[in-house]
This record gives sequence, C-alpha cells and structure tokens, in this order.
Amino acid sequence: MQINLPQARQEVTRETFTFRLDKAKLKEAELRDGHYLLRTNLVAEDPAVLWDRYVLLTQIEAAFKCLKSDLGIRPIYHQLEHRVEAHIMVAFLAYCLSVTLRQKLRGHAPGLTPRAVLEKLAAIQILDVTFPTTDGRLLVMPRYTEPEPEQAIVLHQLGLVLSQLPPPRIRTAGVGAFPQLKM
Repeated sequence: MQINLPQARQEVTRETFTFRLDKAKLKEAELRDGHYLLRTNLVAEDPAVLWDRYVLLTQIEAAFKCLKSDLGIRPIYHQLEHRVEAHIMVAFLAYCLSVTLRQKLRGHAPGLTPRAVLEKLAAIQILDVTFPTTDGRLLVMPRYTEPEPEQAIVLHQLGLVLSQLPPPRIRTAGVGAFPQLKM
C-alpha cells in the first residue's frame, strides 16, 4: 500500500492525503493468510513432526491451566516420594475427569464449561440421616439433598442420574455416634 500523508500543519484534503493498494503485495499476503510460522532451533526434524510437537505443547499448557484454575490444584510440598506420586495421580485423574466432562458437554450442553457444571452440582450432597431406635441402636439412612431446578436441568442435559442410595443400616451407638435424643 502506498500512502501519501499531508505535511505538518497542512490541511487534510483529497489531494494531500492519498493511498493506493498494491495488488501484488495483497495477493502475496493472501497466500500466507491462515498459515503458521514456527521458529525452532531443531533443524533435523520433519516439519510435520515439529507441528505435532507444537500442538502437543499447547495441549499440555491447556492442561496445566485447567489444573490450576478450573480444578484449583496447587503445588503441595510433600516430604515423602509416595505422597508426591499420589498427589500427581490424583491431579491427573481430576484432569482426566475434567476432559471427559468437557467432551460430554460438547455434545449435550455446549454452552457450559466443566467448571460451571462442577460449581453448579457441588451443592448436591449425600448425607446420613440418623435416628435413634428404642433399643439404643441407630438407624442410618443415606439421603441426597434435593437438586435445585437448575441442577436438575444440568443433570438432565448430561443424561446423568443420581446413583441409587444404599439401603438403610442399623449400627450400635458408640464412638462417633450421635448422643441419644430424649423424646
């Protein structure tokens, strides 16, 4: 493109300001449009291999971003090697579940993010409702909190059903049990 600008303090008019498009340079730029230029110090590699490595690098960076932001996993300074390995395994499993959820959302609820779904469904909890029996034992009945309408919609969109609750159980009152209620 050729541009003629007016001189300092000169009025801008059709004569003092003109431009002309260089069609040859435009065609040359269009040939490069949509292409990537990767710069590397690896000279003996096949360009297709370099591109695959670059794409892999961007996926790894996205995974770390997900671990830090969406899942809130931060470095924990463990002293024992088996604890470090366990922390890495739990972080990896959390990431795998996040990716699985993202894939499921694409097909069923494309406007939602894994983070939004996890935040929305976090309020659904399972708890043990405990009742004392007349013979001093405790009747323990697991129950879910009732999903709010928005949570029910998310569950429905994803085709998820809350798992069946285990049957009630009876246990003896003891350590960690609730004190007897007087009625």
